[in-house]
Amino acid sequence: MTVSFEVWAHARREQVEQALQAAVPASPPCPAVVSEAMRYCLGRGTKRVRPVLVLAAAEAVVRRGGAHADDAALEAARQLAMPAACAIEFIHTYSLVHDDLPSMDNDALRRGKPTLHVVYGEALAILASDGLLAEGFSILAREPDERLQPALALRKLQVLREVGRAVGAAGMLGGQAIDLQCAGRITHPSHPVGTATPEALRDMHLRKTGALIRAAAVTGGVIVGAQPAEIESLERFGEEIGLAFQIVDDILDEIGTSGELGKTAGKDRAEGKPTYPALFGLDESKALARAHVDAAGEALAGAGLPDEHLLGIARWVVDRRY
Repeated sequence: MTVSFEVWAHARREQVEQALQAAVPASPPCPAVVSEAMRYCLGRGTKRVRPVLVLAAAEAVVRRGGAHADDAALEAARQLAMPAACAIEFIHTYSLVHDDLPSMDNDALRRGKPTLHVVYGEALAILASDGLLAEGFSILAREPDERLQPALALRKLQVLREVGRAVGAAGMLGGQAIDLQCAGRITHPSHPVGTATPEALRDMHLRKTGALIRAAAVTGGVIVGAQPAEIESLERFGEEIGLAFQIVDDILDEIGTSGELGKTAGKDRAEGKPTYPALFGLDESKALARAHVDAAGEALAGAGLPDEHLLGIARWVVDRRY
């Protein structure tokens, strides 16, 4: 029986929530205050775009197999992919906490509540978020247990490599540095304020936002045994919706409210940050976001991957209000 994207996405988010709560280190051996802070910033009931994308990619690869993609096969694929889904959400949450720190964007609101450093102080916010980063990679290394399926060992190495590339200096970390440089927050004399050209803006967002979204799409496919052409297709798909996601984020920062967004609205413009609306205007920015979603669909079609749920995520990205 075919279910709507909304029903499917709700079911996947419920599965992700249960897995995330089970994955948070508990006391003992984790100090109770660290575990509590981790749970606080992870929250509940958020969109969980990245982990749901991991699961959708895993399902798409299995469904590409045709007749064998029954409910049991799809659930098995989700179970294989769930550790990567949790790990990526841990790492994404770590990046949000760091992004909100006083030395970065200095924001007091995230996911509709006070940011972690406001509630627990800056020192514990750094420690708890760094713990999420480390635990994310620990999850990727230990789960699923490759002793049950020896071929999983090579897939897990590929996943670790992909996520590490997305998070590191050439990816999310580098994108944050470029963002701070463009905003004049990096003041070393050998590195002047960056120039906000369309090419520079695209490069920054491919790193800061797009890299982890791309990694989510790729890892979901890799862990269930995707073929090289399918991995390439998922990589292109993830890159396109990563750009669409950030363009829409920029738009919502202009037109949304803090209540809708769950974070401080209008902050990018107030700080003079380079954004798509600032360079292209709202109407052209909306058209660019839709164009990236169209390109994402073309990427899936090129490898013959089923697009029902993956494109549902892409359309939600561009149509969302918060």
